[in-house]
Amino acid sequence: MARYFFDLHNGEGPTRDEHGTELRSRADIPKEVTRILLDVARDELPAGDRTIIAVTVRDESGDPITVASLVFNNEWLDVF
Repeated sequence: MARYFFDLHNGEGPTRDEHGTELRSRADIPKEVTRILLDVARDELPAGDRTIIAVTVRDESGDPITVASLVFNNEWLDVF
């Protein structure tokens, strides 16, 4: 098992993961990133007309290995 760190970037600014999560393999990262993004989106959306939530994943040595993001965009069609 390897430890990965999932740093969150949202409307509140960056939050660095200091504890990490042990995963069996690198192939488990997308599932964990999806879980995090959906949990945060459930709590924060809609916070406005445009919101970007991102997760940067670091390996045990602290090197970033992937980044995933979720974008919410609301465009009003009936401009008053």
